[in-house]
Amino acid sequence: MTATANELRFPGRRGVQHLLDRIPRESWFAAVGEPLTPSEQADAAAYLTALSLQNVQIAGVGDWPQAHQIVNDPAWDSRWWQVEEDERSVLKEALRDLLSEQALLASLTEVTETASAIVHGAAAIAAGRSGYADGGMTRAAAGAATQTCYLAALAALADSGPDHLFALRYSLFAAGRWPLGIVDGKLHIF
Repeated sequence: MTATANELRFPGRRGVQHLLDRIPRESWFAAVGEPLTPSEQADAAAYLTALSLQNVQIAGVGDWPQAHQIVNDPAWDSRWWQVEEDERSVLKEALRDLLSEQALLASLTEVTETASAIVHGAAAIAAGRSGYADGGMTRAAAGAATQTCYLAALAALADSGPDHLFALRYSLFAAGRWPLGIVDGKLHIF
C-alpha cells in the first residue's frame, strides 16, 4: 500500500519536509566538548521543563572519554527515557488515527535514512578532531542523533510545535551537542 495523495499533503508532512531540509545543514557534533553557551543552557532547561523533571542541573561534558564514562554509568536516571518513551507511544497512537501505517513508516524511514547518512560521519569527524578513536562511541553518538531525528519527525507529523520535548531535544543536537542523559541529578550535555 502506498501513501494517498491526502496523506502526502497532510499538514505534518510539511514539518517532516522542513526537517529533511534541515538535517544536512545542522552542526552535528561540532560543539561537543566546548563550554555550553547561554542559548544552549536555555535550550537544555526548556528540554528538562518539557520532560517535567525538576531539580535536575545542567552539566557540560568536556571530552569524549568523559562522555564515554557517562553513557556507560549504570546509575543513570531512567525517568527522562521513560517520559520520552511514553510520549513516543502517545504520538504514534495519535498518528495512527490520522495516517496509514504505510505513510507513517515512509515518513519516519525517510528521516532516519537521511539522518543516518550524515550523522555517523559527523560524529567520527568530531571524535577524530580530538584524537579520540573509539568507534563504539561514534556509533552511539550517531545512533542517538538518528533517534532524535526520528522522534522529531514524529513530533513534526503530529504538528506538535517547537516547544515539544522532541523538538527541543533536536535543537540541542542541531547546535552541535549530544545530550547524554541524566546521572547524579545532572543532565550531561556533551
